[in-house]
Amino acid sequence: MAPRAFWKGYLKLSLVTCPVAMIPATSESDKVRFHTLNRATGNRVVSRYVDAVTAKPVDEADEVKGYPRDAENYVMLEDEEIEAVALESTRTIDISTFVAKESIDWVWLDRPHYLFPDDPVGEQAFSVIRDAMAETKTVAISRLVLYRRERAVMLEPRDKGIVLWTLRYGDEVREPDSYFADIEAGAPAAEMMKLVTSLIDKDTKPWNPKMTSDPVQDRLLEIIAAKDRPKPAAKESKAKPSEGAQVIDLMAALRKSLGSKAAPRKR
Repeated sequence: MAPRAFWKGYLKLSLVTCPVAMIPATSESDKVRFHTLNRATGNRVVSRYVDAVTAKPVDEADEVKGYPRDAENYVMLEDEEIEAVALESTRTIDISTFVAKESIDWVWLDRPHYLFPDDPVGEQAFSVIRDAMAETKTVAISRLVLYRRERAVMLEPRDKGIVLWTLRYGDEVREPDSYFADIEAGAPAAEMMKLVTSLIDKDTKPWNPKMTSDPVQDRLLEIIAAKDRPKPAAKESKAKPSEGAQVIDLMAALRKSLGSKAAPRKR
């Protein structure tokens, strides 16, 4: 069963409009997560905001966003003031610009979402927009309010649907020239180049999502399962061995341990 859509609205291009739904293309719901507990009681620990100066707890009604004016002073902004700045594009993806697909570098791509028709009547309009972008090898740029912030988004045709990428803000992307400019651009030695390309050819395999498996999480799940498994009750022995039998068993164990190192002497 497909997960429930977390966003519903409209895809609009000029006079063409169709209802659409969207869901994040990635999920972390299967990640191993931990709660902080009180070791003594086994109860969960509740975190609270406290005043950095008075050390007293702060009620939720008294919490407010603050922009640092300097090290000690802040400009306070209410949630309503922050939300009022956002566009009204909370429910409409209004396409106004198309760009060549290869012109957007991967570093600008932030978070992918699957966009699909939310009504059989609108499937034709959705398909026309999708197929036209695929044929012209373009992607659409729009703006949308997601995760309580207005952001630029890119729509890319993919199979029968559209992938909507949120794009990073301009101040989040560093220019590569500052880091790559001092690297020498000279061509490597031909012999070395031949050797490395041979290694690449040898180790090239088809892409498989299993290449991104998380071995740490797998091991954590094994540890959790082992701790959660009920321990078997100790069985009482029916016959208590005599002291002599214990000595014989111990000698047998010692001889077995030393077996390959030294054979017992003959009398």
